[in-house]
Amino acid sequence: MRPVMADAAVVTCINCGRKNRIARGAEGIPRCGVCHQALPWIVDADDTTIDAELRTTLPVLADFWAPWCAPCLAISAGVKKLADEYAGRLKVVKVNVDASPASARRYGAQSIPLLIIFRDGEEVSRRVGAIPAVPMRKWLGQFLSEQPA
Repeated sequence: MRPVMADAAVVTCINCGRKNRIARGAEGIPRCGVCHQALPWIVDADDTTIDAELRTTLPVLADFWAPWCAPCLAISAGVKKLADEYAGRLKVVKVNVDASPASARRYGAQSIPLLIIFRDGEEVSRRVGAIPAVPMRKWLGQFLSEQPA
């Protein structure tokens, strides 16, 4: 029996469908343990884990949202699709502002949805509001490497 990582995100491989655990704050590019393809990297963060989740060599798209926010829920599918599309080139960190008020204050999430792009742990761009899929892809694409994982 394999040990279970208590502090890990479970990510489904878009290539083979297998579930994979990725340790919180992991480095590098997460790959499927079965087919070795790059995984879409989407994790939840809170006030105690956000710093570890933002520290990575990949660009990070931080999605500040709330479960009662209709525009947040509207863009959620688009954010997931981008994580799948840019597997191995992007990490998505979802922050529920109701559950993580210190992080919301720290990053100025006064209006949601708020999307912030980080590189090497530093903010490089932000957008507030429900961004349609095509403009979101264009905005995000300028911060991503053109090379697939």
